[in-house]
This record gives sequence, C-alpha cells and structure tokens, in this order.
Amino acid sequence: MRNFLAASAVSALLALGAGAVYAQEEMNADTVIASVNGTDITLGHVIVLRQQLPQEYQNLPDEVLFEGIINQLIEQTLLADYAEANVTELPREVELTLENEKRAVFASLQIQRVVEREIPEAELQAAYDAQFANLPAEPEFNASHILVETEEEALALIETLNGGADFAELAREKSTGPSGPNGGELGWFGLGMMVPEFETAVLGMEAEGISAPVQTQFGWHVIRLNEKRNKPAPTLEETRETLLDGLRQQAVEAEIEALRAGADITTPPADFDPALMRDLSLLGQ
Repeated sequence: MRNFLAASAVSALLALGAGAVYAQEEMNADTVIASVNGTDITLGHVIVLRQQLPQEYQNLPDEVLFEGIINQLIEQTLLADYAEANVTELPREVELTLENEKRAVFASLQIQRVVEREIPEAELQAAYDAQFANLPAEPEFNASHILVETEEEALALIETLNGGADFAELAREKSTGPSGPNGGELGWFGLGMMVPEFETAVLGMEAEGISAPVQTQFGWHVIRLNEKRNKPAPTLEETRETLLDGLRQQAVEAEIEALRAGADITTPPADFDPALMRDLSLLGQ
C-alpha cells in the first residue's frame, strides 16, 4: 500500500481529532468522512477496505491504520477520477478484469447467503449419526516402557520387576528414552501411532502385564500395558463445527448443482487448445 506506513504523528493526531467530531453524530456506512473534488469517501468504504488488508496491517494501531486507509482511498480516487475523465476507451484487459471481479463478487455473495441459512438441529444430528454412530470399535492403549540398549539389560529388568520392583522407579533409573523421567509413561495411543514391533507386542498383552524384551529401531523395550479400552466416539458438541462446515459445503454444492440443472450451459469444444490462455497478445484484439 503506497505511503501506508508513512503517516506522520501530526497526521495521526489530526485523524484522531476528526474522529472526535464525528463521534457526536450517528455513524453509519454512508457517513461521509472525506471527499476528493466532490467525490465522497464514506465510513463504509473505509470498513470494507480494512477487511481486505493483509493481516500485518490489521494489527496496526487504529489511528495509524485509519490514516493509511484514508490516504489510499484519496489517492485511488484522484487517480481513478483522472483516468475516467481522460481515458475514452477502457483497455480490453481492464474490461475483462472488471467482468471477472463482478462475477466473483456476486458468486461470493450467493455463497454467503447459502452458508448463512440456519441448519436444523435434526439435520446436524443426522450428519453426526451417519459419521459416528456406527464407528467400529478401535482399541486404545495406555502403556509405559523402559528403553535400554541390549537384550541382556532388558531381561535383567524383567527379572527385577518380577521380584517386585516398581516399574516407574525403574524407568526413571534405567530408561534411556525421553519418557524415562516420567516413569516411562507413554499415555494413550491408538493403532498406527507406535512402531510396528511395539504395537504388535502391545496387541498381545493383557492389562497390567509385562512384555518380553521387544526390539525396535530405538533399542530394547520392556513394556507395561497399564490399561486398554475402545476409543470413545467424539460427542456431537465436539464435532459440531466440523459437521456444520461439512453441511454448509454440501449446501453450496447442492445450490450449484441446482443452478447448473436449470441453466443453458455450453463448454469449450474438445479440440480447444488450453495453451491459448497464455497468449496475452489476444487481449489487444
């Protein structure tokens, strides 16, 4: 944005002073806050432009952001008015750009109308049931382990555990893995979250059991299966926003399909050369 960050302290103070005057009036989108040769710049223009700014500008203080937006709108108005008065015919590229932009704006408006329609709770419940009600049971495991470098060390640990040693204390003392200081606890994990050898060993264990030595790429493990359960399905409330997003997307797709079905549409012939879209010289025709 040209000159956007060049607002002086004096200009910022003037903008704040102007805001204090306008605060005495009833503000709305049509409130005129600046003009250029009789062309009005309204509060609505400022609000819309602010929404379109990159995030780094959005975080600027309001007085700096306001001054920059006003400067940009004034400069754009000066340039636009001059061009409109002195250009007798718009370049073809500009005409086509305006047509594309108008098309995009109205398409976005219709999409917004669709996604803002209220979705009945019964429809949301049906979407939840379809996605989660009949999920197959998926096991989850809560395990601890002690990681050492050799099988001999692992066998010695198992013997010590069979003699009544505390698993967590032994993990803190002997484990070389990052979970050692936490007593070897790995928390809950599901299928596919551990290396295959570790997962295979856990699948064959009963709760509170101690494994034989298990070798993986990290070394030798002695595993304690603390608990296992079937993974609970997420609740409706936990999935509400995701489900709503999906239903809104389906509504947009249904709207487009309905419009397609009622429209007279022609498409490019099969032998049309897609490379023509790169030929900028055609815009001069």
